[in-house]
Amino acid sequence: MTSRELDPGPLRERAVAALTAARERTRVLTGCVEDRELTAQHSPLMSPLVWDLAHIGNQEELWLLRAVGGQRALRPEIDSVYDAFEHPRAERPALPLLPPAEARGYVADVRERALDVLARAPLHGRPLVEAAFAFGMIAQHEQQHDETMLITHQLRRGPAALSAPEPPRAPASAAPLPSEVRVAGGPFTMGTSAEPWALDNERPAHRRFVPAFHIDTLPVGNGAYLRFVEDGGYADPRWWRPEGWAQVRRQRLAAPLFWRREGGAWVRRRFGVVEPVPLDEPVLHVSWYEADAYARWAGRRLPTEAEWEKAARHDPVTGASRRYPWGDADPGPEHANLGQRHLRPAPLGAYEEGQSPYGIRQLMGDVWEWTASDFLPYPGFRAFPYREYSEVFFGDSYKVLRGGSFAVDPVACRGTFRNWDLPVRRQIFSGFRTARDAEPA
Repeated sequence: MTSRELDPGPLRERAVAALTAARERTRVLTGCVEDRELTAQHSPLMSPLVWDLAHIGNQEELWLLRAVGGQRALRPEIDSVYDAFEHPRAERPALPLLPPAEARGYVADVRERALDVLARAPLHGRPLVEAAFAFGMIAQHEQQHDETMLITHQLRRGPAALSAPEPPRAPASAAPLPSEVRVAGGPFTMGTSAEPWALDNERPAHRRFVPAFHIDTLPVGNGAYLRFVEDGGYADPRWWRPEGWAQVRRQRLAAPLFWRREGGAWVRRRFGVVEPVPLDEPVLHVSWYEADAYARWAGRRLPTEAEWEKAARHDPVTGASRRYPWGDADPGPEHANLGQRHLRPAPLGAYEEGQSPYGIRQLMGDVWEWTASDFLPYPGFRAFPYREYSEVFFGDSYKVLRGGSFAVDPVACRGTFRNWDLPVRRQIFSGFRTARDAEPA
């Protein structure tokens, strides 16, 4: 069904709600610290928070005011400053950035104009506006930068600036889950051609044959990962790819990022708070190389991207591919740990209502899950609306992550959503689960 056949009223309401939710989160992330913290670079891996803030506004201006609304540029002189491909993150503090007050005024002005464009724009006739796509794309873009800013908050030193309630636990009366489940071999529909706000790398839907495999019912937890650490996993090159072992030696890695030994116990730093490492929580802040090494040590492997998506979306009874593990309904707080509702992963076994038809839990939210796969286009891929979103990253340099973390908003998280990063990255909210081949039935 095209947006011409849909009532444009709900489409506009959905777009307004998504844009408003993203902006409220941006205000929280940029308003909880003093201006000097916004202009500081807390890590060379990340931009100053004030760069992200103005970049959000600049992208909104480029796509909603200029491309959709046909308006003249408000601040053409800053386009280069906030071009993510022109300036690496480490160099951005030296750019002529808008100061915090000016950046806030700029993004507010752009948003007021963008909402006016949304109120008047036809939501059909051009791919960019079909089903309010451009507005959904910009809401997702802002939420993705909100996650980036939350990573910066985790990297910054000093007292805690953010707070959130604790995530739910699995019911004490719940029956224990099996450690893994078997997913039968066969075809399934991967990707999407129907999700109106899906991004180009999620498209098109296509049939994919996946041999039978076993996959963990839960992400790998801190307790399990600690056994790898204490078994000398970081000191044994047998488990590591050559590039990963070089990173271990070069950076003297001995545990996940933000872990350290204190008084004979392992503690971690989480958003300005030092606390004991919770053994029943999914492991967090590990690189692809660390995930791969653990899997080798455990006699297993990382799932491929196709295996992960089949485990998350395929219904073996109907043969259909769902939008989410639990079905087609939008995510609710009972389904998954999303949207910065909590500032940590939920304990292992939580969110029974969010499990897949195979009985696999916590596939969405909590931690991004590394897969074995390189980031590559699907058959029939077409870049839209610009090559730099996906196409320039395709190849064997980047590994795919799936599922979304607690820092991901539902608007930017689906069963088909694909994230990617360099295999050395540890500051992202990344974890993993493992898999193994299955014998033919």
